[in-house]
Amino acid sequence: MHSETPDEITTVPRQPTRTHGAMLPSEIPPGVQEVILPSGERALAYSTGPTNSPQVPVPAAPAAQPIPAWAKATALLAPTVGGGIAIAAVGLSAAAPGLVAVSHVLWSAVAAIAAGGVVAGAVIGRVRARITAAQRPHITQHITASGMFGRANGTINHR
Repeated sequence: MHSETPDEITTVPRQPTRTHGAMLPSEIPPGVQEVILPSGERALAYSTGPTNSPQVPVPAAPAAQPIPAWAKATALLAPTVGGGIAIAAVGLSAAAPGLVAVSHVLWSAVAAIAAGGVVAGAVIGRVRARITAAQRPHITQHITASGMFGRANGTINHR
């Protein structure tokens, strides 16, 4: 007791007080944490992961593996094949006039073969006609009729 005051003074433990609507740390719900914005202001934000997550060890980077032989061979062949195609294209462009001439010759040959087939067919037909003409009988007919509506009479001769 104090000598000047007759009343007894007791002390109560001081609790944190709110300032400007701020929440006490015990009032923050789970999954929400206090963050400091780039402007220096403090704000509450939802956390994207667990608040007390244990440190997950980061796996070590895999060791470098040698390049397979087939990959090396393919990488070496790719420019060679591309160069071969380019040379073939240059060769075809140089040979184009000759190829056009060859195509004209081939079309002429096809036309000559077709014309030869037609001529051969005609010759074979005439030869057959002469051969069979000696063996076939020759038939002639003479038909006569008198008047516009008259009855027709005819004779057939075999030779």
